Amino acid sequence: METENSTSTVWPLPVRGEPFTRADADIIARMHPISAATACAKLHGMGVTRTAIRGPVALETGSRVVGSALTLQFMPQREDVASGLGQEYVERDTALWAVLETVQPGDVLVVQAWGSPFTGCFGDMLVRYFKRRGGAGIVVDGRIRDAARVRQLGVPIWCTGTTPHYASQTELFPWAYDVPVAAGGVLCLPGDVVVADDDGAVIVPAGKALELVQDAEDHEDWESFSRMRLEQGARLSDYYPLSPNSRAEYEQWRDSQVELPAR
Repeated sequence: METENSTSTVWPLPVRGEPFTRADADIIARMHPISAATACAKLHGMGVTRTAIRGPVALETGSRVVGSALTLQFMPQREDVASGLGQEYVERDTALWAVLETVQPGDVLVVQAWGSPFTGCFGDMLVRYFKRRGGAGIVVDGRIRDAARVRQLGVPIWCTGTTPHYASQTELFPWAYDVPVAAGGVLCLPGDVVVADDDGAVIVPAGKALELVQDAEDHEDWESFSRMRLEQGARLSDYYPLSPNSRAEYEQWRDSQVELPAR
């Protein structure tokens, strides 16, 4: 474990996990049209049932992001190890500042903050820096502050709400990064894929991403076909989901298309 910029003599901080591999860029690109609902449903069918993060919702309606997970973990404060006294002058030597220096273009930062209503994990300055480094979005099992300015930055964010508190003002402290985190009851490993939209945020295990993409692409295509047929007056039970007969009709329609909708 890397323990540079220690803020404690009891336990060296910040803690940094082992090196990890980011999700494949081609898979990320292919996953962009796939909704959180489709990703969640397909993973459930693959036997991975705890993927939808409970609590965080889109700060701005219509937000959407797909990217490789970067992780940050908050832990409860204990005054002999770490506390928020000193505000940013202490926080800048924590995992919160450190993880931002590792952000690469397209990363989605997933934060374990225990659903705390008193912890403003990110504010204007940090989100601004995250954006400048190319970060794609943030999913935090907790709150943010400076909400008006953060909205102006246009970074897609999922959180449990807003607060005037700074990150270490009350009960939590930025502890570790590049480690497994539990966000809203869901395990997220560094390098997993995050799919988030108005329905919420879903964690796609890195090892399941290719299989999900291949299955979901077909799913999205036949849903487009079914949507078209329903608009034309077809019966719901015949086209959602596809019956054997309508599946054959869909495959004929699919094969007749010069080009399917861009993915």
